[in-house]
Amino acid sequence: MSILWTIIIGFVAGVIAKFIMPGDNEPSGFILTAILGIVGAFVATYLGQPLGWYRPGEGAGLVGAVLGAIIVLFVYGLFAGRQRRAI
Repeated sequence: MSILWTIIIGFVAGVIAKFIMPGDNEPSGFILTAILGIVGAFVATYLGQPLGWYRPGEGAGLVGAVLGAIIVLFVYGLFAGRQRRAI
């Protein structure tokens, strides 16, 4: 159930992160934004557990998932910007 919860929170976090961090290099599609948000929630979960923010088996909360999604969007923007400049 925790993986399902992480996916749901990540979906919402991706949408919130897109509103917080808009830009030209970020994904413009709703589906891709949601997927990056879900990845951000997993990043927050698996970084937060070793740091002691979450217990083992506990998923990231909404705030952690939004921060994870912002990190993933930032990294995505770096790689997308490099690909556009290379062309």
